Amino acid sequence: MAKTSSVEKNNRRRKMVANAAAKRKALKAVIMDQSKPMDERFRAQLKLSAMPRNTAKTRIRNRCEVTGRPRAYYRKLGMSRIALRELGSLGLVPGLVKSSW
Repeated sequence: MAKTSSVEKNNRRRKMVANAAAKRKALKAVIMDQSKPMDERFRAQLKLSAMPRNTAKTRIRNRCEVTGRPRAYYRKLGMSRIALRELGSLGLVPGLVKSSW
């Protein structure tokens, strides 16, 4: 089980990204628009860099919904390999069959 503080920090980041997504998108659009004057694009770049780092989407870490484990994460299922194996053995994951030979 992951530290609760790490999981909560990641959840806080998700909320910050959601709140600032529109503003970041607008600033990036100004920065990438070649028809705008250079000083306006530069001011937009400064505003973007002044925003908190945790508002960037790349700061979010994929974590297992069951255990909070950050590694060996299956995006399609939203859980780690260990949680998948345990829940699969109990028959709680639809379509997953335990193989044995």
